[in-house]
This record gives sequence, structure tokens and C-alpha cells, in this order.
Amino acid sequence: MSAPTVRELEAGLDALEAAGEALEARQAREVARVLGGVGARFADPADPLRREALEALPGASGLSAPMAEVVLDGMARDWTADRLATLLRAEFGDPGVLDGFANHVGESRTRAVGPCPLVQVVSGSVPGVGVNALIRALLVKAPTLIKPGRGDRTLPSLFLRGLAEVDAELARAAAVIYWPPEREELLDAALARAERVVVYGGDGTVEAIRRRTPVTTRLVAYHHRWSVAYVAVEVCRSPEELRRTAGAAARAVAVFDQRGCVSPLTVFVESSGTDGGRRFAVALADALEALEAELPSGSPSPEESARLQQLRGSAEILAAAGAPVWMRHGEGAGWTVIHDPRRHLEERGLTGRVVRVEEVEGDAGLAARLREDGAHLQTVGVAGIEGARREALARSLGRVGVCRVAPLEAVPFPPAWWHHDGGGPLRDLVRWVDLEAPAL
Repeated sequence: MSAPTVRELEAGLDALEAAGEALEARQAREVARVLGGVGARFADPADPLRREALEALPGASGLSAPMAEVVLDGMARDWTADRLATLLRAEFGDPGVLDGFANHVGESRTRAVGPCPLVQVVSGSVPGVGVNALIRALLVKAPTLIKPGRGDRTLPSLFLRGLAEVDAELARAAAVIYWPPEREELLDAALARAERVVVYGGDGTVEAIRRRTPVTTRLVAYHHRWSVAYVAVEVCRSPEELRRTAGAAARAVAVFDQRGCVSPLTVFVESSGTDGGRRFAVALADALEALEAELPSGSPSPEESARLQQLRGSAEILAAAGAPVWMRHGEGAGWTVIHDPRRHLEERGLTGRVVRVEEVEGDAGLAARLREDGAHLQTVGVAGIEGARREALARSLGRVGVCRVAPLEAVPFPPAWWHHDGGGPLRDLVRWVDLEAPAL
């Protein structure tokens, strides 16, 4: 996939804009049905499109083959017609507002209009995000250019090819075009033409694109976020619950090799004046060690390996000096668990199955601990917390910046209709046109 010239990119944007009129005439429910038919192919073991994806993903994404299959299954679950129809209803109530004017307030009417074109710059850290971006755009009838990250070029390209096989008209309303970061003139050309821009990436990427986007162009930014887990004290009092919860936490950490914004970086254990945090750290290390055989970790970059070795070395030095730091890790860079109750270690934010275990003094202690990181919080996966306590916890965490509170087992794959970073995945893409009734 070679990078285009500026003239070729602009010709592609011309084609997308030309496809906008035909896309506008389609019914949103019909678009969801067609997209769902293509998405279902990625979940069908007998389908050649899925087989091609699984063959290409390990090399393209850096994930192991077993992990690539888990990621594809989790992502493709939301690409079916039923799930996309539910997403439309969750976002708009009546998806007909995408097709024409619907009753609004009093005698007025309103409709939702997708941007033309929609330019989306997608991070390459998690394969499948580019397909989500493509699907969301076409559901709101927005002709879209997807600029995928290096690690997420395979799936959106395959999805678009599958779409072209069944609905060439709909496929003409999307383009997947990769270019390397140094080709800034291509990014500028795309941003100059966009009616709306969506960017997925680190804070630096979002800041750079915000600076380059015209002031009149709305930008939807999914910047760097991270997630945690929270384990109630009761879990650590039951050996069976401890093993089960540690297994769920290990899987949540391991999926995407911890690259996703929903991947927990820290597990907080409710303090009880006992050694619950240490016991959970040991159980988590056991679970990650066992999971490595089922879902091997991928290969880290040289920079990630260097940072990991520095972190491990610092933990060993602190432990040898008598600090209450405990660490266990697998061979190579496979996984690392650190129990650091007094937060001696400064290095944070490492991915690749590197997880810390810390204690907090109950729900209020968790909210206080997370407040300092509110701008970057995403998901809190909880275990052993139910009923009224769970709802009260979600309220307090929402006030400090958390966007999602979910069972620990559900953490890796939010449903298609989740409020992505606290916003509407489809509603954030559209603009509204109100048609007011004449005054009597």
C-alpha cells in the first residue's frame, strides 16, 4: 500500500464527495444491514475474508496469532446487522432522523446530517478500530476517508473490499489510504477538505492535528486514555473468588497486549488491613503465567523493551533495599506484575502486560486516588461490587472523569453502543438541521 501524491489524495476526496449524494439517498437501516452482512464474514470460520485477516494480522499488528484471533472475534461481535441496528436505536431512538425530518419539539422538526467528507485519522495500536470508524461513518451517511495507523491497515482494507463485493455504491463512499507520518502535506490536504475530523491517538497526535485543523472544522478527539480494575476486599477472602477474579483481570490486561484504552494498567485492591493486595498480585501473576501458554504475548518494540528492563531493575533494587515492593515476571517481556503499595516506582504507563497492584481505602479512597488522572481515565473494571454500592461507586467515579464502569470480565470489548469517551459514537459525528414551523 504505497502513499498517494497530494493530487491523487485530492482526487480521492473528490470521489468521496461525489458519492455523498447517493449515500444520502440510502436508508440508515438498510446501510446497517449491508454493513452487518460484511461484518458477519469476519466471525465466520469458513469465510475466506476471515481467514485472510487472521493470516495477515500477526505480522501487521505485532500480536501473536492466538491473540489476533481473540481480538478479531471481540471486535467482529459488534459488526453484525443486529448490533448495528441496536447502535442506531441507542444513538437516535428513531434512525429515521438520518433519512429525513422527524418531529422534534412542538411543531418543529429536525434531522441529523452526516459530514461530507469525514476525515478520520486512526491509531494503529489496536487492530479493528479503523473498521469501527468506517462503520460509524457510513451509518450516519458520511463519506469518509480513513487514514489508518501502521498496525491497523489490514482490517479496514479487507472490510472495504468485502463491502465492494456486495454493494459497490456504498463502498465508493469510503476510502482507506495509508501514508507515513512524515508526509505532512497529505495530512494537511485531507484536513483542509474535511467537514469534520475524527482522530484516535496519543495526546501529542491529537494536539498536532488540532493545530492543523481549520478553526471552522469540528474535531472529535479520542486522545490517550487508560483503565484500571478495582477488586472488593471480599474477593480476596475466598480462594475460589480470588483465582477466578485474578483470571478475569489477567485476560483484561492481556487482550490487545494492553495497548487498548480499556486495558487495565493498575489493579486496585480494597484494603482491609490484611495482605490482600499482595495475595492478589501473586494470584494475578499465576494467572498471567498460565495465560501466556494460551494467548502468547507479541513482540515489544526496542523502546518498550528498554523501558521494561529499567522498570524491572528499579523494582529489584528497591526490594533489595527493603522497600515493600514485590515483583514477578515471565520470560522475556511477556508479562510483569508489581505490588507497589507505597508507589515507590515512578515509571508508569508501560504496556505489554505490565500491571501494578495497589491498595486503596475503600470506594472513597479509589475515587481520591483516581482524581489526579481524571482527564485520561477510561474504564474501571470492578469485581465483588454489586447493587446500590456499585451504582454509588459509578456516580463518584463519573465525577472524577471515569467514562465506563463494567464487570471485570466485560472490560476488553465494550458494546458498540457504549458512550465512547463519554460521548455518542454516532451523535458526535452529525450536525442537526432544525425546520421550524411558521408562526401563526
